[in-house]
Amino acid sequence: MAEESKSYGLAWFLAGLGVGALVGILYAPKSGRETREDIAAGAREGAGYLRDRTREAAENVSTIVDKGKEHVSAFVDKSKEQVGGYVDRGRAQWEEFVERGKNLVADQTSRVSAAVEAGRQAYSSATGAPEPPEPETHEY
Repeated sequence: MAEESKSYGLAWFLAGLGVGALVGILYAPKSGRETREDIAAGAREGAGYLRDRTREAAENVSTIVDKGKEHVSAFVDKSKEQVGGYVDRGRAQWEEFVERGKNLVADQTSRVSAAVEAGRQAYSSATGAPEPPEPETHEY
């Protein structure tokens, strides 16, 4: 029942629209030709208006995209600077650790060599035997 009343309402609306258009044409202050020319002129104006607005919108979008690119570029540059600083600091720390490690190994090598030499001397003084020849050492 509700659907029938909606369809009747739509039918009456369309009928009223048609009657209104017919009355408007009959009582129009201009001739049909003038009315058509006015409609065409209005359509041309509307098309020009849309063309202008489209151009403005494209320019605005272009400006926004350019600003976005600038912001992203600045952010990337800033990030590179920050990351580069971290990398440089990390590299410096790594080089410092490597140098410390080399110094530690060299120190331990000299201590072990001194201990081996002291052991040889103690052995030869305790046994009266000549000192054995020194083994070949390789530096790394």
